[in-house]
Amino acid sequence: MKEIKIIEVKSEIGAGTRGASLGVEAMKIASLDLKSDLFRKFDSIEVENVNELLFDGAEHAYAKFIDGVLIMEERVCLEVYEQIFDDFFPLIMAGDHSTAYGTIAGIKKAFPKKRLGVIWIDAHADMHTPFTTPSGNMHGMPLAMACGFDNLECKVNDPRGETLDYWEQIKNVGMQGPKIVPEDLVYIAVRDLEKPENYLINKYNINFIEVEEVKKSGATAIAAKALQMLDHCDLVYVSFDVDSIDSRFSTGTGTPVPNGLTVEEAKNLNAELCKDSKVCAWEIVEVNPTLDTENRMAESAFEIMEASAKSIMGRPVMAE
Repeated sequence: MKEIKIIEVKSEIGAGTRGASLGVEAMKIASLDLKSDLFRKFDSIEVENVNELLFDGAEHAYAKFIDGVLIMEERVCLEVYEQIFDDFFPLIMAGDHSTAYGTIAGIKKAFPKKRLGVIWIDAHADMHTPFTTPSGNMHGMPLAMACGFDNLECKVNDPRGETLDYWEQIKNVGMQGPKIVPEDLVYIAVRDLEKPENYLINKYNINFIEVEEVKKSGATAIAAKALQMLDHCDLVYVSFDVDSIDSRFSTGTGTPVPNGLTVEEAKNLNAELCKDSKVCAWEIVEVNPTLDTENRMAESAFEIMEASAKSIMGRPVMAE
């Protein structure tokens, strides 16, 4: 059993809707309202952000604030790497989902020889590139960064110059080249896809578990199935975006989508996954309290995080 270290990433430059940087504090407030001692139990460390760039306006149309996103990927990568190196379990609370690539890069930097599987619980596939993005928002790109994709087959944009230079640098954060391969990825609850992402999912036959399957089989069985799909991997990282939850319960996030998981399903699914000793990092993202009333999203998100932390701390001690 490793001690948990909470890593706070209050960055939102990858999002299209403002406010995700406040999600971390909103979850802390939720913990007080729910009378939890989680933030007393575990130390936390904050990664410095560059949200001040938002006041300058976005320069790169097809990869907004990519200069700042690169800085954040490098900082998150280094922090995750250092916490793993010091034998902590990184539990990451982040604003927008773009920095999850920094987490992946940090795990790979710590374990360059190990095969890393990723379980991505999200309404979106987050596999756009500057060549395919309809919005230019970089929280739709972390898995393309991690796989080293450009997806030129589906090119609709023509990014040039500095945008491309930054994009190449991003793909090499932590270490040169791709951090994961597509067969080591499992999507759960993804239901808002665009054509370029669909193309990649079909091309690489990426593992895909739909919301209906979670509802039918239950969270425990689905957690087992997802982990079985990554049985060949040495390590697993779980990335949980709160928009995987149905929009009826997730108004407090930037891109809510109907027909998602219930809060209870999300809680059980994450808690079950975190019982597995291969899971080496867990992340929660995209809580946006500016879109919410009564801090409901943050309370739900905190309950899910606390259940996951309990599973991590309850794991048997493994021989290294």
